[in-house]
Amino acid sequence: MVWAEGARREARDHPLPSIPILLWPRVRPGQAGPFSFVGQVNITVRCRQDTRAAVLHSAGLRSRGAAVRGPLPEPGDAVRGPLPDPGAAVEVAGLRQEAAGEVAVLELRGRLRAGRRYVLQFGFQGRLEEDLDGLFLTRYTDQGRSSMLIASQLEPTYARTVYPCFDEPAMKATFNIRIIHDPSYVALSNMPAIDTSEMRDENGSLWTVTTFNTSLKMSTYITAFVICDFDYVTRTERGNEIRIWARKEAVKNGYVDYALNITGPIFSFLEDLLNISYPLPKTDLVALPDFGAGAMENWGLMTFQESSLMYLPSDKFTSRKAMIAIIVSHELGHQWFGNLVTMNWWNDLWLNEGLASYFEFVFSLQDKIFYDHVVQPVLREDNEVGVRSLSENEDKIKGSFSLISLFDSITYNKSYLKEFSFSNANQDDLWTHIQMVVDAQDEVQLPASVKKIMDSWTCQNGFPVLTLNITTGTISQEQFLNKKNENTSTDSYNNTWIVPISWMRNGSSKPLIWLDKSSNFFPEMQVSESEYDWILLNVNLSGYYRVNYDQLNLKRLVHLLENDPKAIPAVSRFQLLDDVFALTQFGYIQIETALELTKYLAREDELFIWNVVLLNLVPENLESTLKNYEVYPLLKKYLLKRMLPIYHYYAGFIRQNVDALEPDYFAQVYLEKLFATACWLGLQDCLDLSSELYTKWMDNTQIPFLIRRTVSCYGVALGSDKEWNFAWEMYNHTDSTKEDKDILLSAMSCAKESWLLHRYLQYGLSDTLFSSNCTSIIISYVVTKDIGHRIAWDFVTENWPLLSERYGKQLNLWFLFISVLQVFYNTTLEEDERVTATLLLEFSKIENMERRQLLTKVADWLHKNVDD
Repeated sequence: MVWAEGARREARDHPLPSIPILLWPRVRPGQAGPFSFVGQVNITVRCRQDTRAAVLHSAGLRSRGAAVRGPLPEPGDAVRGPLPDPGAAVEVAGLRQEAAGEVAVLELRGRLRAGRRYVLQFGFQGRLEEDLDGLFLTRYTDQGRSSMLIASQLEPTYARTVYPCFDEPAMKATFNIRIIHDPSYVALSNMPAIDTSEMRDENGSLWTVTTFNTSLKMSTYITAFVICDFDYVTRTERGNEIRIWARKEAVKNGYVDYALNITGPIFSFLEDLLNISYPLPKTDLVALPDFGAGAMENWGLMTFQESSLMYLPSDKFTSRKAMIAIIVSHELGHQWFGNLVTMNWWNDLWLNEGLASYFEFVFSLQDKIFYDHVVQPVLREDNEVGVRSLSENEDKIKGSFSLISLFDSITYNKSYLKEFSFSNANQDDLWTHIQMVVDAQDEVQLPASVKKIMDSWTCQNGFPVLTLNITTGTISQEQFLNKKNENTSTDSYNNTWIVPISWMRNGSSKPLIWLDKSSNFFPEMQVSESEYDWILLNVNLSGYYRVNYDQLNLKRLVHLLENDPKAIPAVSRFQLLDDVFALTQFGYIQIETALELTKYLAREDELFIWNVVLLNLVPENLESTLKNYEVYPLLKKYLLKRMLPIYHYYAGFIRQNVDALEPDYFAQVYLEKLFATACWLGLQDCLDLSSELYTKWMDNTQIPFLIRRTVSCYGVALGSDKEWNFAWEMYNHTDSTKEDKDILLSAMSCAKESWLLHRYLQYGLSDTLFSSNCTSIIISYVVTKDIGHRIAWDFVTENWPLLSERYGKQLNLWFLFISVLQVFYNTTLEEDERVTATLLLEFSKIENMERRQLLTKVADWLHKNVDD
């Protein structure tokens, strides 16, 4: 049989000829659905062994005829009598679709001969759905009128839903693509269009045929198609024509100009860095109004969700520019890592995603943002039993569902190859390639082969925590797991990694060392009795692990931070605090140890470091809970004393020159959390500033974008029904964005007068005032406020029959009222609802007990240290 596996090997051994694909979506502007597409594909294959059947991928397609031509003449074939007829047919007995395996089986009456080439020809038909996968249709509004477009999303296994193919990444071919479309649309694909012509259908209606140049050799999942009536802006960079396509209105208003301005320089940067020229003559970036993938790296035709590519004037004080630069850099990085060099199969997806993720930050941002946005979130996610290893066994990832599960933040971010470039897509090939480089030099000495080192990271779950004892000079490692859970994890590596350790002693960087066993003795890490003799591991978070210091070293680091915090690099201060809070959460150390490291914060001027502290000390979901405990007044006094310097620094900009903060990425991302905490802690200046800015907004001066959620909330909280009614009026403005509306929904729940909250909740039940999904959102906002908890509770108990009917068995309301569900449980709930409630109560009981114990410890520590 012409099996996918055989063809995969063939694709490596012999370049295949071009695969002609014809696609004809039967779509006219303004038509009503349902819509379909038809097509034709000719696939040239070499038969591996004699067979009477051919098997290839096909899912959800209806057959419109199949044929097999060949055998084809080979270059250098000896001429013995008449030449074989390349149009000769092998008779087809039948075509069978196997939905479960997503394959089509072509059964033949004749035999395909081993070593000979044949052409498999398929006519097909499929449905055009609005589901954002495969070839899909989407509707949108442009310049006040309704429009439609057609686009594709084929990663990982949706090419087979568009045309019959060998749909695996190693099975590369070149493609000759033609698209038939309505004359009012433009058709785009991976390569430049080389011809347009006209044709008439069976009814005499006119259609346009766009033919594209032959593609480079590539995988099916990056073939791409867009049919639209967009406009574009363009520039040329080193011979590469770059076009950014979007809705006419967006192009006219300049919303894609920023993306156009950065795309060329990113291309040039990557070409220079990698010393490999971009191999295509053109690049299209298309902003799709509705796109489930966020962005997709199709070679020469990248697709993006609008929000990932458009920069609006109203985005001036957001992190939008940085996010566009990150996303565009990531997709452009894929033009080399993924498109030019592709993993053999999806179990090595990280080879594509890891390096693309790294290069997005190399070009667009700085290390602090890379660690804050990439490394820290993955360290949080990649620490539970059952988390998969980076490189999975191929047999575990055979179905589409488990393939899609690979597209998570671990795959995208768990990369240790920032110093490496590669030209092969199999991880063992990569290690061999790097080993050759290592062997050819004397400067870098490794404790084991590259393969052994890297396999310890890519072939086992999770990551290690290193524990340092500076008295004995020993470092030990174990898998970082939640010690509160009874489950443990063991595998063939015995939870031992080969760990590169960057370190410094007393501010001086030291040579890299390696830990290649469960523990080891390092005499250079034994310290003296001086309190100024300290050690810091994993400098600038250069390694993928957490660090647990002994009490002696932590005491010295606390002393250092209080006296000279800048002696520790900013990223390392961030790491130190993130590690200690994570170690507390997972049962390695006590909360008091983490709190000791916060004493120095009055001297901390980095917002991204403050953010990690506030996320741990004032988590948003516990703000109302914390006010019910003794910890709140103590935390208020302790934190405000330390927050005042950085608060006043930024408050000065807010009052006098907010435009100066436009280039400050961390102000755009984290200033809101700082101000929200200051106001929540009752800082009078923050409350006055919020009230002042809200009043100005009522007089038609916009709230600074950086802190508008905080200002909106406290403007309503400090006001009366006048301020609340203004928020309600603004919510109902037709030009309010989705984000504006969410901020206002939250702000209206901040009212301090109970009658306003009662009225607000009643409004939430109205189908004419709100969409039905807003009801639970409004309740969730009210219940987290100081006076809102009891009001929301009364409202839910009074209206439970209506709410239960409207929301069915959804859990969102259950979680909101878990703390007082016991009374409700006995008096109101139906029997089937009690099952859900019981489970939630048990979970909440354990969680609340742990929380009370933790808050008691925090309060005791603050009592002793609040005046320091």
